[in-house]
Order: sequence, then C-alpha cells, then structure tokens
Amino acid sequence: MDKHDTLNELQWFAGIDWGSREHQACVLNLAGEVLGQRKFAHGGAGLAALADWLCQLTGAPAGRIAVVIEVPHGPIVELLLERGFVVYAINPKSLDRFRDRLGPAGAKDDPRDALVMAEAGRIERQWLHRVTPPAPLLRQLQAAAALAAELTQAQQREACRLREQLWRYYPQMLQLRKQVDVTANWFLALWLLLPTPAKAAALGLPQLTAFLRRHRVKLDPGEMLRILQQPPLQVAPETIGGAVQHATSLVARLQLINRQQAQLNRELDRLIRALPAGTEAPGQEQSDVQILLSLPGVGRIVLVGLLGGALEDLRAAAYHALRLRSGVAPVTRQSGKRRQDLRRYACDRRLSATLHHWADAAKRTDPRTRRYYQALRRRGHTHGRALRQVGDRLLKLACALLKSRSLFDQQRYLAARQARLAEDRRRSRRAKAKPMTA
Repeated sequence: MDKHDTLNELQWFAGIDWGSREHQACVLNLAGEVLGQRKFAHGGAGLAALADWLCQLTGAPAGRIAVVIEVPHGPIVELLLERGFVVYAINPKSLDRFRDRLGPAGAKDDPRDALVMAEAGRIERQWLHRVTPPAPLLRQLQAAAALAAELTQAQQREACRLREQLWRYYPQMLQLRKQVDVTANWFLALWLLLPTPAKAAALGLPQLTAFLRRHRVKLDPGEMLRILQQPPLQVAPETIGGAVQHATSLVARLQLINRQQAQLNRELDRLIRALPAGTEAPGQEQSDVQILLSLPGVGRIVLVGLLGGALEDLRAAAYHALRLRSGVAPVTRQSGKRRQDLRRYACDRRLSATLHHWADAAKRTDPRTRRYYQALRRRGHTHGRALRQVGDRLLKLACALLKSRSLFDQQRYLAARQARLAEDRRRSRRAKAKPMTA
C-alpha cells in the first residue's frame, strides 16, 4: 500500500507515554477532540487491555489507528505491531519541541506528553518514522547483534581490569607483545600456568615450547622466556596475593565471555547463511551478504551490525538514509554568511559504532583507504572525523555495488577511477582551450 494511501485512511490517533510500571494513553479523532485518556499497567494483561481499549474506544479496526510512541522497539511496540496498529516513533527531542508549541510555559506530565504525541501524529505524522515489523529471521539477527555488542563491551571492560592488575605486580606479562591481547585464550591459559613472577622464574624452555605448540601460538619461546624471567617488581607478598585473587576472577570471566562469543559466532554464521539473497532478477547471483563481505574491512562483526541495524536501507541501497542513520552526514547550520557543519549526534548509536569499526578495519587492511585516511589527517581532521569521512565513502561504495549487484574488485575499481580522472582532465583542457565569446 502506498504511504499516502495509509496516511489518508488513518482516522484516529493515539499517543502513548511509556514507563517502567505504567503507560499513559490518549486518543484523538481526526478533528483533534480527545476521545479518552487512561493508564495501563505494564504486563501481559495491561498491554492487551491497552490494545483492546484503543479498538473499543474508536470502534475501528487496528489498521486505521495511528499510535505514536517515543521508542521504536520494546514490548509495547511489538504488541501493537502484532495486533495490526500503525505505529510511528517520535524522537524525544522532537517531542520536546512539539510540547513547547502547544504549551510555551514548559509544563510537563504524563497525560500532557501522551496528548502531545497524539497531536503530533494527527497533524505531522508524515514527518515521523513509521515502525514496520521485521521479518522473523531479521529479528533473530538483531537480537544476536545486540548480544554480540554487549559481549564485546564486557570483554573490553574485563580486559582493562586485568591489565591494571598485571601492571601492579607482573608487567612482564604485558611485554610479551607490543600490544598484548589479554583476552586471547592462550594468554589466559599462560597466566593460569604462571600467575606470579616466581612461577615464571622456575619455568623451563621445554615446558614453554610445549605450551606454545599446544595452543598453536607462533612466538619465539626463548624470547618469551627472557621477558617473563626479567627481574620482578619489589612489592609486598600481600599485594601479589590480592592481585592474583582479583586476576583469577577476571580470567574466569574472560574465559566465559570467550566461550559465549564462540557459541554466538556459530549462531551468527547460521543466521547469515539463512538470509535470503535479496534479489530475484535473472542473472544476478550475488547476494547482499556476498557483496558486503567483498568490501574492505567487512568481517562478521561489521556484517552483523549492518544487517541487524539497516538491512532494509541496504537492500534499497538508500545511501542518504544510511548517512543520516549512521551519523556520518553532518548537520548544517547557516544564517546569512555564517555556515557551520557540525557532527550529527541524533543517530542510531549502534549503527554509528558499526560504521566506526568498519572504517577503522578498512583503514588497517586496505592501502587505498589508509592513504585516504592519512590525507584527511594531514588536512587537520581529527581521528574520529577522518573515520566518519572514510565510513561515508564506504557507504557510498556499498550502495553502488548493491545497485549493480556486483562484488568489489580492487583492480576494476582503480581502473574505473583512473578513467574518470582522465576524462575530467580532458574536459578541463577543452574548457581552457575554448575561445571566449564577447
């Protein structure tokens, strides 16, 4: 159904101010008259009563009732979508501005917020974001992507704490590599084998060689043994005992996180393989997943973040929508001769973090992307701003490939770019050679 047809069929408008215990609802008709206001407890019975009340109060089917709410997800939104209501999400900042339009005094309470949201849906719903129910497979992927992000954050948090404890009494462990990955399973196993400098001093080269071979670590055992057997810090035995006790707890948590991540990665691989190709045109055999994986810097984490956060926009190759949602499109403020381009903070934070990670990975693995990043830094861009520029370029490239249904080919891409530059130079020379007319 066309968007404008849906807008024209809506005759009743509800605003829901959600809370942790109770939800305030307000219903308006097309003329803006209040039909009813009521609170509902959060729970299965309360949310079901809310949906029934909306239909009974208006006497209309759910598909002709627009519901406006601040959050685009959660149990209320899922129940409303399952029952067939038309759900719109309003940004809290937009709600605050709309509240000032109806009452400049700044008064605020739950009934007023519900009324303001219903009024926003009645007169300005074409500017609101309509929430659509995701496919079951996509819903699983989004939940798995959220869990993956949570596990990564937990891993980084525990890793920082473990480095702090090792710095207190055992800095030799942190010197094994320039930037040691204390979350690696082999490193955690090595610490359990050698929890103190005294244990490391008693270790022999054959034991360490056998350990590295068993864990398939390609490091020089002699060099590692020399580092581990350096003179230790002179600290009190009680300090060492307390740090070891703390580190033991941290190592156990990191090992649990590693096991959960490995299990989740297998589930993510299964969900990715189960995704449909995203194209039904004859002769187009490349799926969206294959196209995205061909891009520099895209691995499992980036792929899951993109598919879980913006699958519909990616399939539509909606470059400008992706720029806005990921936060790489700047916010322009212009008044007279003054113009400012500011960073966009009103965006999908999870998608923004995914794009940041993608740009950083592409910078490290792709020479051309690294040169572009370095050129931006030489122009005075900060690290974050340069990565946003890199991410913007990657989004544009991804959308172009998704439209053409082709994989990324570095050599073909460079040849096409050289051809465009040569054509631009030829046009410039012709423009300069053209005689000027009076």
